[in-house]
Amino acid sequence: MGRRFFSPLTSDAVRPSENAAPSAGESAQGRVAPDPSLGALIGGETLRALFQPLVSLSAGSIFGYEAQLRGPAGSRLESPGALFRQAAVEHAVEELEFAALRAARRCWEAQAPPGRRFVNFGTHSLLHLVGRGGIDRFLAAITAEDLPATNLVIELTGHERVRDVRSLRRIVDALRAHGVAIALDDFGDGRSSLRLWAELQPEFVKIDQFFVKDIGRHSYKVQTMKALLQIAPTLGGQLVAGGIESEQEATILRDLGLPYGQGYYFGRPEETPSHAIAPLALASLKKREIAVLASFATSIAQDISAEHLINEIAPITPEMNNAQVIERFQQNPSHHAYAVVQDGAPIGLVNRRVLMDRYAQPFHRELFGQRSCCVFMNEAPQLLERSATCEQMMQMLTSSDQRYLTDGFIIVDGGRYVGLGTGEQLVRLVTESRLEAARHANPLTFLPGNIPINEHIDRLLRGAGPFTACYCDLNHFKPFNDQYGYWRGDEMIRLLAGVLVTTTDNRRDFVGHVGGDDFLVLFQSPDWQQRCEKIIGVFNDRALQLYDPGAIERGGIEAEDRDGRPAFFPLTTLSIGAVCALPRAFQRPEEVAAAAAVAKRRAKRSHQGLWIDEGRR
Repeated sequence: MGRRFFSPLTSDAVRPSENAAPSAGESAQGRVAPDPSLGALIGGETLRALFQPLVSLSAGSIFGYEAQLRGPAGSRLESPGALFRQAAVEHAVEELEFAALRAARRCWEAQAPPGRRFVNFGTHSLLHLVGRGGIDRFLAAITAEDLPATNLVIELTGHERVRDVRSLRRIVDALRAHGVAIALDDFGDGRSSLRLWAELQPEFVKIDQFFVKDIGRHSYKVQTMKALLQIAPTLGGQLVAGGIESEQEATILRDLGLPYGQGYYFGRPEETPSHAIAPLALASLKKREIAVLASFATSIAQDISAEHLINEIAPITPEMNNAQVIERFQQNPSHHAYAVVQDGAPIGLVNRRVLMDRYAQPFHRELFGQRSCCVFMNEAPQLLERSATCEQMMQMLTSSDQRYLTDGFIIVDGGRYVGLGTGEQLVRLVTESRLEAARHANPLTFLPGNIPINEHIDRLLRGAGPFTACYCDLNHFKPFNDQYGYWRGDEMIRLLAGVLVTTTDNRRDFVGHVGGDDFLVLFQSPDWQQRCEKIIGVFNDRALQLYDPGAIERGGIEAEDRDGRPAFFPLTTLSIGAVCALPRAFQRPEEVAAAAAVAKRRAKRSHQGLWIDEGRR
């Protein structure tokens, strides 16, 4: 057992007495002993540290460990949260912080894990303890001959607003003079600031796990990481992404250029630290496949739903008469309609204007005032699930039933009433989302446009891994569009976009919309050929549903050709031209796009559906 290092600030009130109760599991009778007091833990040696690895994302190796405080196993004060909550109650936070340093030192002496040693310490506690006890006493609690200060990283927790930045900077400079590095913890959680980063210029900045979780689904998190990578060289410090829990998160952060990462995906906090990351995690970091980054437009499409349109207006029941509904409208001038609900499910919609117009007619008040509100309700109102996507809301806008513009519509959750929406809200939400998407991608499909396509090809070329570029184009689409109109044509383009997205692997494969009926899919999936064949089969089958029965029976439509002459055109089908790109087969994105376009033309001439450029294998 290591030597005992007491905090110079620990009072007798928090030191253990000789008659203190034994810690958990040490009862003489073999029974589980009662939880020790916080004072006993601070003054004793039963606090412990677990070690979680920090990993180099480019090399796939461990470069350090963070010591994480724990109380006696199985006790009420085992978790760090419970320890610090109790310390706050007993006004002993600084003493606990110092005891945590001593616990980390003991465990490091026993385990001797290699690399950098990260330990957490509150900024206010650092100011008070070092200000009163001096740097030398502070370092004596955490360093030793075989644990030099040059391997130590003090991780400043960002849970408190720092007012005396000047004094903190002096302490940080003094620690650096002894070889200690500084890390800024949980950057971006709302309590740490760019000013503190600029003032302290820490060697490491640990990014809050909020910006890491599900980064593959949220473009704004990708953009945040890119912005932090751009300012890091100016403000100083290397970035560490915290809370990595999946392969996708790890590979996206690696591809973005984050130098270091930490999280359960690489290893959980353990008493005996592993000297290598898990084999699966190592294999994922060594893959030459690049991650597919979420597009801003796709994020918009995923994040927008009918949830944004809900007006929580209390419904009416069939038992209410028209006079009562009129009174409700008069009491609530902003309400445009009321849903008629029975047993939680909507059965109709009463529109203010319709009811008022009917009521204004001669004798209607006398004839219908006491009759059920169902008399004047719309028995077949538009229903919209609260989870409805932007695409589904767009379908409502283009439907033949346009009563929603005046009546509004009912929003349900599994068929049960949750609220009302207005036509004005629906038009505004869909229009604004499409305008925003148009800045980043094709507004019809929300898929990335030419600029993101070229950026992804460039990343593939720099990654030096094999990939397949597949150019997708529709056969005989113009006659179909001329015959049925651009709304039906847009529907066919969205159909193709949906088939492409659902048949590809969004973790490996990138789907872009070049424009019109042209799409480019960049495959890293090894079974890309089978996926392409499935895409062609599924699309060709579903596209039939957009034709009338007569056209299907004839196998095509009569329309004008490009010279204005009548001609017969077969039903619309899909052609895909594929170019297999091995490392160094291409140098620039435009070379890949040009080769894929040539393959597409050959696919259309061959009438085979899929044509593969064998010369690029």
